Amino acid sequence: MTTTPPGHYVLIYDGLCRFCTAGARRFRGWMGAGDVELLDFQPPGALDRFPGLTHDACMKAMRLVTPDGHVFSGAEAIARGLATRRRLSWLTALYHAPGLHQLFDLGYAVVAANRYHLMGKAAAAGACAGGTCALHTSKG
Repeated sequence: MTTTPPGHYVLIYDGLCRFCTAGARRFRGWMGAGDVELLDFQPPGALDRFPGLTHDACMKAMRLVTPDGHVFSGAEAIARGLATRRRLSWLTALYHAPGLHQLFDLGYAVVAANRYHLMGKAAAAGACAGGTCALHTSKG
């Protein structure tokens, strides 16, 4: 998938998720603070500058938009981001090793589906805007 090229890396994450917010900040540190913009997709209009990216898609996995507008999600987004750093690029080879990317993708999907249970919600008064927490905390 491609979208409007931002001219720099943009990591799109769930700002209502404490686990996601901490992970995004850690990821920015790995990539270099000046090399990636963090964008919480939850506020209304946050995704307007990236046509094709939807709130529903971002609820499933974080997205990394490259400077030229290519969009990667989940574990692949992590691998692509790490590939930008010489010291960490060797980790990207693990993602691309035969059979491992499926395992990493599955692990990412499990964590993403349960992310609100890991460190809690980051919404005021313990409630999530628009009921987004209910999407991941309901059993059934």
